[in-house]
Amino acid sequence: MSENQHTSKSVYALIGAAAIERLIAAFYRRVKADPVLRPLYPEHDLTGAERRLRLFVIQYFGGPSDYSAERGHPRLRMRHAPFPIGQAERDAWVAAMLAALDEAQITEPAYSQMREYFENAATFMINRPSVNLRE
Repeated sequence: MSENQHTSKSVYALIGAAAIERLIAAFYRRVKADPVLRPLYPEHDLTGAERRLRLFVIQYFGGPSDYSAERGHPRLRMRHAPFPIGQAERDAWVAAMLAALDEAQITEPAYSQMREYFENAATFMINRPSVNLRE
């Protein structure tokens, strides 16, 4: 661990579960309305997906380990493999999450830490080449 990780509070300790719940609710409102993201979320599992993301984000940022207790290791790439994620999907996901961070009024330093993680994680989920629309 870096010195910063040893001396700084976790995001969860800074903002708490209620702020993360607001964040995930705001994000899923955007998912439901986004023409790029909506097809990636099956209707029958939308509520479950929202719950799982909430548990994951709480755990990742220093809260209780309920996600792992329920689902095991996150294995994010494996869990997202069935969904076609290219640059457009990644960008739409990040835009929705950043707007949700703003709506949930996540402030510094938590905002920057969460933004960095979400941008990097979304890039890591890309599992298909981007389509060049200019060809």
